[in-house]
Amino acid sequence: MPRTTQLRTYTVRDGLLDEWVERWRSDIVPLRLTLGFEIGGAWVDRERNQFVWLISYDGPETFAERNALYWASPERKAMNLDPDDYLLHTDDRTVEPRY
Repeated sequence: MPRTTQLRTYTVRDGLLDEWVERWRSDIVPLRLTLGFEIGGAWVDRERNQFVWLISYDGPETFAERNALYWASPERKAMNLDPDDYLLHTDDRTVEPRY
């Protein structure tokens, strides 16, 4: 399958941005990497209380199939991490490189 990259923008609940970033870094990133995803970077926009990151997958399955595997994995379930506890809104966009 061709490489798929998503630009993800999350609006985080007031006062939880730094806690979200730490949970993302310590729990989400290692599992994503283990499952073959690549993280292209991550940024915070404190003025808008947003967290922005790039995630890519280039493997034998589609991005959606691999993403479903991530969510169904025992490791993900063991995180005891409900995104709704932190996130007010998510915007996931599939993007293509041009430069």
